[in-house]
Amino acid sequence: MAGLEGIEQPRGHGRAAAARWSPAVEDEQALKAVELFGNPAEKEVRLPSRPESAAVARRLTQVVVLRHWQLTPKMTEDAVLLVSELVGNAVRHTGARAFGLRLRRRRGWIRVEVRDPSRGLPCLMPVQELDTSGRGLFLVDKLADRWGVDLLPRGKTTWFEMRVADR
Repeated sequence: MAGLEGIEQPRGHGRAAAARWSPAVEDEQALKAVELFGNPAEKEVRLPSRPESAAVARRLTQVVVLRHWQLTPKMTEDAVLLVSELVGNAVRHTGARAFGLRLRRRRGWIRVEVRDPSRGLPCLMPVQELDTSGRGLFLVDKLADRWGVDLLPRGKTTWFEMRVADR
């Protein structure tokens, strides 16, 4: 992926890569991702709709939530996991060439948005204990305080919100 030289991509697939990530570890690659792609807390960041973009989205989320907003490692870990799930859905199910990532903070809340050009709605499916896929929205539903989809004239924004303690 152009511009990602020197940014290590996760080994393995999907949730396994996200589960090994630790927000407590300083990640210079996350800062490099902000330099290359921009800060999703300032404006929407456009990323190519490719599996390796999930790693970039995780790193961007890490920098914003942990360093810029100075929220807890646990909050960061949950936000990183959930952004990975939304990005994975956008990459796998929309057929889009690119998607947008935006992070917002307001008093008591953070909001993460993934925008894509498909108007196909994501579907929360029942999950069985031994299922190896299809858990993305289940995780979003369990870890986020709220989530939803806003239909746009050309596409949709899938989002989640989490409560935070303001200092």
